[in-house]
Amino acid sequence: MSIFPKINLLTIASFGVLALGLAACGNQAEDTPKTDNSTSSEVSTGEEQPGTRTLTDALGNKVAIPENPKRVLASYLEDPLVALGITPIAQWSLNEGASIQGYLQDYLKDVDLINYDLPFEEVQSFEPDLIIMDSPSMVEGGKYGQYSAIAPTYVIGAEMNNDWREELRTIGGIFAKEDKAEQVIADYETKAGEAKARIEEKIGKKSAAAIWLVGGSFFVVNKELSSGDVLYNDLGFEVPAVVAEISASGENNWNAVSLEKLVELDADYLFLVNSDGSESAALSDSLWQSIPAVKAGNVYEFGADTSWLYTGAIANDQMIDDVLESVAK
Repeated sequence: MSIFPKINLLTIASFGVLALGLAACGNQAEDTPKTDNSTSSEVSTGEEQPGTRTLTDALGNKVAIPENPKRVLASYLEDPLVALGITPIAQWSLNEGASIQGYLQDYLKDVDLINYDLPFEEVQSFEPDLIIMDSPSMVEGGKYGQYSAIAPTYVIGAEMNNDWREELRTIGGIFAKEDKAEQVIADYETKAGEAKARIEEKIGKKSAAAIWLVGGSFFVVNKELSSGDVLYNDLGFEVPAVVAEISASGENNWNAVSLEKLVELDADYLFLVNSDGSESAALSDSLWQSIPAVKAGNVYEFGADTSWLYTGAIANDQMIDDVLESVAK
């Protein structure tokens, strides 16, 4: 299922974090939850009750967390939840379910959908006992008070892009699953290290880039975020000059790049996330065909329902599998 089916760039831009900021996973780390036993008037969700722990979130809100929350809503944080063995009561979706996180559906296929902008009435209808928000942008304009009136509401990161490892640790702290979070991270690091060694053994030290085709236009991943973080920091691919240049000036996970600029992309391998399908005119363009990796036949294509537009232990694990299958069989 396409992330943005039949969508134009104006519409993409209107989604902000859901498009160019898609797969938010930067390196702005947030603090892990701080236990606070006080019951002062600062507690955002009322006085601490028996069976709760008060934690301070990234915005300084004191949140009374149920000891065993059963109905958790954490839209766009489903990856860390699933990695910790937690199933949310609803999952992120776009355009009335036209787009969902396809790569997680083995875990979430029976979970109801909720719209990405979390309308208050829709949130209330799920009767959550805990709401977790990814970033301050999700609770701007007085929204925090409205959400916290529905259920205790914890904001994870102080930035739009939060390092996935710290995000997982933070969520592990919320659910008293710190040991599980550390084990997930350790298992990932082991897999990434083994994959890096296997890739170098098979193909040596090579360069690569991840490109997203959507709405007839191309975007290149930031070298520090999303699949860029996996390719360069975890798997050791070299960063092409074009990727480094665009990453230095672009603030998003995926930044627009022209075909003319892509011709300069001297990467050994391209990993193409194709949201437009095999009949896309952009892939028949002579400029696309002249890109070195395309000419060499070193383009590996993935659909938008795969994990390449996202981040997290599960998403990144699946990306590593894709890379190994592509270049290091």
